Amino acid sequence: MRRRPLFLYAMLCFGFAFFYVPILSMIVYSFNDSRLATVWGGFSTRWYFELFKNDQVMRAALLSLKIAVISATFATILGTMAGIALARFRRFRGRTMFSGMITAPLVMPEVITGIAMLMMFILMADWIGWPAQRGFTTVTLAHITFSLVFVATIVHSRLLQADVSVEEAAVDLGSRPWQVMWDITLPIISPAILAGWLLAFTISLDDVVITSFTTGPGNTTLPILIWSKVKLGVTPDINALATITVTVVGIGVLIAGIVMNRAEARREREAQLAYQDNS
Repeated sequence: MRRRPLFLYAMLCFGFAFFYVPILSMIVYSFNDSRLATVWGGFSTRWYFELFKNDQVMRAALLSLKIAVISATFATILGTMAGIALARFRRFRGRTMFSGMITAPLVMPEVITGIAMLMMFILMADWIGWPAQRGFTTVTLAHITFSLVFVATIVHSRLLQADVSVEEAAVDLGSRPWQVMWDITLPIISPAILAGWLLAFTISLDDVVITSFTTGPGNTTLPILIWSKVKLGVTPDINALATITVTVVGIGVLIAGIVMNRAEARREREAQLAYQDNS
């Protein structure tokens, strides 16, 4: 019994080290003064200043942020509706096919999804003349398509854990369906919606495979730019760029966690107060 916890702690430490030591080493070497990414030449922030002076990197970063925000927003809206439909409408015609279409991108390789998106845009351009070229619009549509799956899965799981009797009680008391949705269902699943938006934003921000199939000349996203630079060797400016990305994503996840915990604590307090008032 004493050996087992020690073994579990050792495996836990090994797992954390395996995932986070490379990230920490990348962050440390982003402050390297040497032009060689793996040779320490002293502490310096020169690569951060050179990075912000690089117009190509700044344009790619701005394009990636625009695509990520738009695709995450639309994916959250569509994924939330899909998750509610799967959780609250247990029986309707075509439910099996709808559920299969929702979960298919989760198990399908990204290469297949990228090829399918590319073929669809080519056929649409031949049939209706749109899109005239691949770029911002096609990448955004592709990101919405595969990221809404994750939002729908999260919202669906949250609704399956929620108490349906609360919504039924609101209907019995005379609330209209849209009032139940706005006052009860959406507050219950708001942490799941926020988590889905963050997940969709992160997935869109670091996607390479599907973006490479759906983008065109002059619309290079940040992951594609990093991938093209890494082919020639890792440089300190890439370490600096990756460090900034990790920092931004980490701060976003931290803020989202704090907001979700406070919202959950507030709902628990309100439920306790309502229970005390009724008793």
